[in-house]
Amino acid sequence: MTAILTVLFLSVATLVWALATWITRDRTLGQRLEGLSDAAPVTLNTDGEGSWQAKVADFATPIARLSAPKEGGDTGYLRVRFLNAGLRQPYWPMLFFGAKSLLALVLPGLYLLMSGLLGSAGVTMGTLLALLGLAGVGYYLPNVVLAILISQRQQAIGDALPDAIDLMTVCVEAGLAIDAAMKRTCEELAMNSPELAEELKLVTLELQVGASRDGAMHNLALRTGVADVNSFVTILLQSGHFGTNVADSLRVLATTMRENRQIRAEEKAAKVPLKLLFPMIFFIFPALFVVLLGPAMITVYRTLLPTLAGTR
Repeated sequence: MTAILTVLFLSVATLVWALATWITRDRTLGQRLEGLSDAAPVTLNTDGEGSWQAKVADFATPIARLSAPKEGGDTGYLRVRFLNAGLRQPYWPMLFFGAKSLLALVLPGLYLLMSGLLGSAGVTMGTLLALLGLAGVGYYLPNVVLAILISQRQQAIGDALPDAIDLMTVCVEAGLAIDAAMKRTCEELAMNSPELAEELKLVTLELQVGASRDGAMHNLALRTGVADVNSFVTILLQSGHFGTNVADSLRVLATTMRENRQIRAEEKAAKVPLKLLFPMIFFIFPALFVVLLGPAMITVYRTLLPTLAGTR
């Protein structure tokens, strides 16, 4: 019990410390850097080690080791998952595993405090199952949040990709190379789709530092994890290898992606009646029956039942 209270105290202290750091953080360095640098249309989310997330990650490292995989474990897959969610900073894995360990300990502790079982002598089997269930929920809750972030980001990238391909097609037809067209496209998409603009910006930066086009495009497909982006990468690489017209290939790809997006929208629309069936059965129909049959049942209760009772 003392260990549970200690974990609760540390979790509350960590939360208060993180909030205080966030409120009292120094903005002077960021303002100076913004004043010295030119205004860029796309800013990459690369917080430094002095950010409050990094400080919290340093503080949560001992707790994160409880759930972090061992050296040589499934770290590569998790790294790709973080890239798919747009979490590129090195402190996010520590925050992720720290949250898993902390929630797995805090939720059962809160249950014990709220149920008043700390001072009781016996613990039933139902209580043990509840504690195990809460520990499992707390352990897998960060995975659910990460999956939601990945799904939202991939959907945003997939929805904005046809427009980006159209912009690239216009730029290529105007005489720009594919690298310059990609850079121009990410500048134009900075306000509409910052996720896709950030990924294209990373591709242009890799090409500027001397990376091969094949490697940069494969990295783009790996970071996003979107099937349409894989098709886009394949089209660009094949056009470069076989010498075909890039503009025509991109135009056909954009048309295909729009058709696929329309098909997905029609599929979602077709599933709506089935999804509405159970809410209607369990929530709407009972209220409708009460409104329609309620007056008749009251009339039967007041008139017909006394009449039947009198005849007997």
